[in-house]
Amino acid sequence: MKTIKIALAQINPTVGGIEGNVLKICDYIQRAREKKSSLVIFPELSITGYPPEDLLLKRHFIGDNLEALSRVIENTKDIAAVVGFVDRKDSILYNAAAIIQNCKMIGVYRKVFLPNYGVFDEYRYFRAGTETPVYRIEDINIGVNICEDIWYPEGPAKYQALAGAEVILNINASPYHMGKAHLREKMISERASDNKIVIAYLNTVGGQDELVFDGGSFIADTTGEIIARGKQFEEDMIISEIVLDGLSQTDKKHISPRVSPLEEEVYKALVLGTRDYVIKNDFKQAVIGLSGGLDSSLVAAIAVDAIGKENVSGIFMPSPYTSKESREDAYQLSKNLGINKIIEAPISNIFEAYLKNLRAEFKGLPDDKTEENLQARIRGNILMAFSNKFGWLVLTTGNKSEMSVGYATLYGDMAGGFAVIKDVPKTLAYELCKWKNSEEGRAVIPVRVLWKEPSAELRPDQKDTDSLPPYPVLDPILKAYVEDDKSFEDILSSGCEVECTKKIIEMIDRSEYKRRQSPPGIKITPRAFGKDRRFPITNKYRSY
Repeated sequence: MKTIKIALAQINPTVGGIEGNVLKICDYIQRAREKKSSLVIFPELSITGYPPEDLLLKRHFIGDNLEALSRVIENTKDIAAVVGFVDRKDSILYNAAAIIQNCKMIGVYRKVFLPNYGVFDEYRYFRAGTETPVYRIEDINIGVNICEDIWYPEGPAKYQALAGAEVILNINASPYHMGKAHLREKMISERASDNKIVIAYLNTVGGQDELVFDGGSFIADTTGEIIARGKQFEEDMIISEIVLDGLSQTDKKHISPRVSPLEEEVYKALVLGTRDYVIKNDFKQAVIGLSGGLDSSLVAAIAVDAIGKENVSGIFMPSPYTSKESREDAYQLSKNLGINKIIEAPISNIFEAYLKNLRAEFKGLPDDKTEENLQARIRGNILMAFSNKFGWLVLTTGNKSEMSVGYATLYGDMAGGFAVIKDVPKTLAYELCKWKNSEEGRAVIPVRVLWKEPSAELRPDQKDTDSLPPYPVLDPILKAYVEDDKSFEDILSSGCEVECTKKIIEMIDRSEYKRRQSPPGIKITPRAFGKDRRFPITNKYRSY
């Protein structure tokens, strides 16, 4: 009976932080060695971080990555390792894995299938590999492949299995979106059972700009059963003794549950994405404009969980139209979260000064969105002033529903450094708030925030529904058009009203110029704005 003890090092690298990444890799090699593992594997491009994007166009960056790999190799005495890195041959770059054994590199695997859709641009940088070798480690035949390679039934895993591989190691930097963990496990289970082979699926973890990598690494045996699973949204080392006797078995001591329900999974993704954006960009504290509404309340809760209440400040900026209830809810939220401080900065006098200075030019014209947007822009200026003065990162609070239809003010409520819930539809934002309160066992987010009618409070008695359909009507149309790419006719066939649907699509298309100027935000749906969905601003095509 043959056995091999494998360690899956689910680490959180930093893009461009080669020195720190190498120290982390070497630390995990030592941990695996202490646990008597024969083999430790690391994520895709773990030396450079993923995705390195145009850093790959810098020759010195590639050289630094290769020098770093040599230091990793030196630290593999009495253990084997698989490490993701950028390989270079005759000025051609490859997304590659180094196969190392006892301080010697015994092989290099080059990624065969390069993703070039959604957030991926690998053809911009890499050339595809052409070989699918099998390596001998601890008397076990092992195939190594990288991320996208495993998604193809006729891909490298099949050929490695036919060549005698008994275990496949698939290293990944697979970004999160809702429900993806289940899709991965289902697909890997099929590959394992179809090829009658053990597959160790290792995913990186951490936030990188818009992307969140959720970890959730696992091992599937030859029947497709998940026999080991790591945690989601945090670093982990999954160690399993693989027993090869026709059917693979392990001690099954390391099986973490997938995060559930959906709201918990999304919330943890938002916390991780926020934490890593703040920390990896060397910010210490964050500031949020607290309005007493749902979105700013949710962002504040996420920020506190991400970086600690002592590192979060709120600014309440009442206008002539701010309700008493909004004031109460903003202050109650601040108290409930125990955030560092809440600063009150009224905007009424500044607003009046603007109106006075513009009176001559605006004479005889009725008030409209101009006056509303002035208030939002005053607030944006105040937030940025505090950011400049104290080095705080401004977390913007717009949700996906608002960003989709342009229900946001350029240089106003869109001003800031990071848009935490940019990819969260309003209806999901409500569910996340309810989940947070349920998880805490108390109303951290004031109950009134969950049932009062949403309003920007920029004019008397204003409601979001003055400008938009109700969110339960709006959000399904947004999903159909933005995420599912359904046509106008397809959306109507699902029962949506003609004029309402047409208006929403018009607003989405017309608002591309706003979204192009918005801060980056965390991707949690299969198709987010930005890298996922790239529409021209100047665009005359209409689908209705």
